[in-house]
Amino acid sequence: MNAVRVMLEYFHPWPNSAGFYLARERGWYQELGLDVELIVHDPFRGDTLQHLLTGAADFGVFPSNRLLVRRGLGQPLQGIAAINHGGLESIQTLTDTGIRRPRDLAGKRLALNPTPRGLAMVRHLISNDGGDPDAVILVDSGVRELRPEQLAAGIADASFGGYWAWEALMPSPIADERRVVLPVDSIGAPPYHSYLLGAHERTLAEQPQLVRDFLAATARGFLAVAAEPGIALAAYEGVTPYFPAELLNASLHAIAPSWLHDGRWGEQREPLLATYAQWLHSHAVLDNPEVWRGATSNAFLPDAVQQ
Repeated sequence: MNAVRVMLEYFHPWPNSAGFYLARERGWYQELGLDVELIVHDPFRGDTLQHLLTGAADFGVFPSNRLLVRRGLGQPLQGIAAINHGGLESIQTLTDTGIRRPRDLAGKRLALNPTPRGLAMVRHLISNDGGDPDAVILVDSGVRELRPEQLAAGIADASFGGYWAWEALMPSPIADERRVVLPVDSIGAPPYHSYLLGAHERTLAEQPQLVRDFLAATARGFLAVAAEPGIALAAYEGVTPYFPAELLNASLHAIAPSWLHDGRWGEQREPLLATYAQWLHSHAVLDNPEVWRGATSNAFLPDAVQQ
């Protein structure tokens, strides 16, 4: 058996990784001679891409913008499959604030992790809606996503960054009818792959068959969950017992459609990569808008998704 370490994208497993867990639970990796370990990154040692760079993981899930930035620095990392075909972030607020669209944030306090890309996205969403991004009062919340009850307590009027398929579904003492969730894809964000799956170029060059086998079983897992989201629920009982089954089930059903494009899994699409790279360049996040070329490859995907 070939030991394979796969690093997920967040601080803990959540339903966006369901395809990996189902493929492992059903023995689909094992059928191809793969002993897959699913892990999360140690923030002290960097993000998933840093762990791939140092060899601490064989495959990993990461935001597409971070891959492009690292490629711009000449790092030998490459995307080999798309996980999501859209943005997962949202602006979350309460009805009390009067915020119903991005331009309503003028004069309001918006909590977020003020990364260059995060700040650029907020400014884009507000200006694209005819508002003044300079009129927004930014609150640094670091990597923590504010809960509705924290907004109700007055820490901020709204938050940016929480996922519409995860944090926005978490139970809260704040009544659902008081909560407002604005997914970025519905309020003017540029098209992009939220997460990609990738590896070090050394792995791709030296173990191409292992890469193909890993993607074949992974595609099988994601396609199965996309067809029937509830079948992955049992796989999470052993890895995230601290989250209610109702939350996991709701998240599985919400996130699963984002994995497919025209019924296929894994295809990294030029319209999303090129447009996003140009957008990142226009907002001074990326030096070279053409760096997306060569940053990804669909060559290792199963034939069924190479159409």
